[in-house]
Amino acid sequence: MTFVISILAFIVAIGVLVTVHEFGHFIVARSLGIRVLRFSVGFGKPLWTWRRRNDPTEYVIAALPLGGYVKMLDEREGEVAPAERPFAFNRQALHKRFAVVLAGPVFNLLFAVLAYWVIFMVGVPGIRPVVGEVRSGSIAAAAGFASQDQILSVNGDATPTWEIAMLKLFEGVMRGDAIPVQVRTPNGGQRLLILHIADPAALTEPGKLLDGLGLSQWVPDIPPVLGQIADEGTARRAGLESGDRIVSASGIAIGSWQQLVKLLRASPGKTLSLVIERDGERLSLSLPVGIERTPDGEIGHIGVGVRMPDDFGVRLRAEQRYNPAVAFWHAVKRTAGLSWLTLDAAGNMVLGNVSWHNLSGPINIAQYAGYSAQGGLVPFLMFLAIVSISLGVLNLLPIPLLDGGHLLYYVLELVKGSPVSEHAEAVGQRVGIALLLLLMVFAVYNDLSRLFS
Repeated sequence: MTFVISILAFIVAIGVLVTVHEFGHFIVARSLGIRVLRFSVGFGKPLWTWRRRNDPTEYVIAALPLGGYVKMLDEREGEVAPAERPFAFNRQALHKRFAVVLAGPVFNLLFAVLAYWVIFMVGVPGIRPVVGEVRSGSIAAAAGFASQDQILSVNGDATPTWEIAMLKLFEGVMRGDAIPVQVRTPNGGQRLLILHIADPAALTEPGKLLDGLGLSQWVPDIPPVLGQIADEGTARRAGLESGDRIVSASGIAIGSWQQLVKLLRASPGKTLSLVIERDGERLSLSLPVGIERTPDGEIGHIGVGVRMPDDFGVRLRAEQRYNPAVAFWHAVKRTAGLSWLTLDAAGNMVLGNVSWHNLSGPINIAQYAGYSAQGGLVPFLMFLAIVSISLGVLNLLPIPLLDGGHLLYYVLELVKGSPVSEHAEAVGQRVGIALLLLLMVFAVYNDLSRLFS
């Protein structure tokens, strides 16, 4: 079921974002008097075709929903009647052609602004960036981080949630070897700490940022109270019931659920003597710990879940919700910040400062599409905004076949006073195809590595 949701969410996401991109080309071309022959969502055989009265444009939904295109009247693609030539794309002034090509990526960025505007008005749930365990000998330990420090800002930018703190830390890793971090200590004081980075590439490996710095997210102690009891687990056979509170195990006082889990995982095949509290009374039980085999070895398992208290994590909850005017400003800032981060990360990949393993292909994107769709409207909108920004920025790269490649040709035309030759464009197309195929192969390789690792 998850696989089906991922595929459907991926198709919807690509359909929406491609339509937005191509609509940018379409609406600007039409507004500048350029004849648009076809606006297609998808490639291949048309499944649905529509044409309005007195409208020369054919609107198409095609069979392969992984792209789209806008076909304009152009003498380079076929014979054009003399009366129609003023409306052909290739006959337009340089600034008009530049505007039409630029419009696709710009509309992707505008879509991201709109999506974030809605998100910030509805409200974005988040978790305050409170530090948990700090690994001894790590970069964070050397900087002076301590458990339960809250990260207030990174490089002077406020960090109300872990999501933003991670983005700012990632930016800091790329920019240099010293990252200033303002923290609030548990007693309410503030300190300025400096993270010194020696190996940016290692820290930018997917999922390695916090661990590489020696930081972790703080989780409040959860009471050791049992929730759901599995029928096939050893807990059921030992007589444990939902609502039981574990007081001690083999003489060790149990103060939290995390402590209990750690003890059980380290005790496969052992029998523990438990003292539990049930309905105000203390009882003694003998608990045989089951064995679960994992790729890392055997761990203890008894088949129980935790009963979460109603007020759990109240201190950690953070929500970004603003009135329409302030939400719009934050939407613009978030879009601009992520756009620059995408461009900066791409440049640092080329320089070797950012791991190429961050490059994602269709498999990974489809997985995230499925996860976000199952999370609800706000997570899916956030996913669409991030992918739309990536499409907009990457399409502006000066690679032939992309919009940025065409814009590069127009800049060269402006400099030399005449269009780039057809031979030069043909060579550029071959280079562009090779580069894009290389990137796609590497992205798919990364996807498969994550999938089977």
